[in-house]
Amino acid sequence: MIASIDILESGLAVCLLVIVIGCLFDRHLLRACWLLVLFALLMGVAWWYLNAPWLALVEVVLGSALTGGGFVYALYALSHQSPLIPRYDRSRVNWSHRMTKGLLTVAWSIMLGVAIQFLLPDMALSLTAHPLILSSVVIVSVGMGAFALHRHLLRRLMAFNVLGSGVFLMLAGMAGTSPSAQALITVGIIIAWLGSLLGILIIRQLVVQEGSAALNDEQASVGSPS
Repeated sequence: MIASIDILESGLAVCLLVIVIGCLFDRHLLRACWLLVLFALLMGVAWWYLNAPWLALVEVVLGSALTGGGFVYALYALSHQSPLIPRYDRSRVNWSHRMTKGLLTVAWSIMLGVAIQFLLPDMALSLTAHPLILSSVVIVSVGMGAFALHRHLLRRLMAFNVLGSGVFLMLAGMAGTSPSAQALITVGIIIAWLGSLLGILIIRQLVVQEGSAALNDEQASVGSPS
């Protein structure tokens, strides 16, 4: 029974990581938005597995329905507002820039995991015994790397959401899923949702004022288009 539970948690952790990578690095914006919705649903399952049903409900409502749905709606609204806005991010950065960001992401992930393991040995949920908590370290690192790498504003906002979800999962590993910890994480999820909503509204206003160029400033991109 214990082995089956470990396999189930490991499978859930792997699925979360696969969806995160697909969401953050898929250049098809609509597909990335739907992957974000799927990621939020899997996060709800993860919270349920960690005996936090209240957080599971909050994640499904705020993370999947409102935040993920908000991204899908924003993409459709921006497309109708300006037909020139593509649903595919074609910006390019050179390989040296990508490798630098990738190596920094790996280094950050290793340092973060080591710091948690040795500086916080009394975590409520062990980093090595719980694959979901271990996956939170990778989710945070990948989210930070994607936020630094991407130039498209919607993709950067997605990375911000994924990064926040990883942080909340990491907090659960540190503090557990007691009612007080769930209340604290719930406040964080609500603040993240409000931040995402504000970001979507700001992006929409930028598009109204500057057009599709506001979504991706080519002059800020590293390297030249391929």
